[in-house]
Amino acid sequence: MTDETVQNKDAVAEEEFSAAAPPDPEAPGTGETSFADAEAPPAGERKAAEAADDAAAKYLELAKRTQADFENYRKRMARENAAAAERGAAKLAKALLPALDHLELSLKGAEGHADADVIKGFALVRDELLAALGKSGIQAFSPAGEPFDPNEHEAMAQQPAEDTESGTVLEVYQQGFRINGQILRPARVVVAQ
Repeated sequence: MTDETVQNKDAVAEEEFSAAAPPDPEAPGTGETSFADAEAPPAGERKAAEAADDAAAKYLELAKRTQADFENYRKRMARENAAAAERGAAKLAKALLPALDHLELSLKGAEGHADADVIKGFALVRDELLAALGKSGIQAFSPAGEPFDPNEHEAMAQQPAEDTESGTVLEVYQQGFRINGQILRPARVVVAQ
């Protein structure tokens, strides 16, 4: 080969490579790959996004805690209102019980008299009072014949009894009353010896 042929081949080779435009060094994705080419938010924006996520989580936790606190408050207020209503009913019942006791004594004393209509009227009043108390959760109890229980009965006297076991309630002087299962007033009783 001649020198001219070699020079022509070199010129053709240069033309092949020089035909393409050189890459722009500032264009993304050209040249060597670096981390600067990645499309990550700047550090300031990333910290702001993390702070916003932390604040959102904090407020969500605060909202959940506030909702739980309110639910507990609502339940506590319902319990306190029920307890206050029960205390009010108990206070009213304690004020009415002496009048009811006197009415009961009047009925026992009037049993042998001729005016039966008056006695029936007083008995109806007594029954209505007991029914009204019952609607408020207050129940009368008379433990005649039951074993004596110091938690529910108040022993007024002891009496010997031949045909009854010792510790049994023989007679009830005054009925006891319960409010929703708790003793409002113990029954006053005579107990067998």
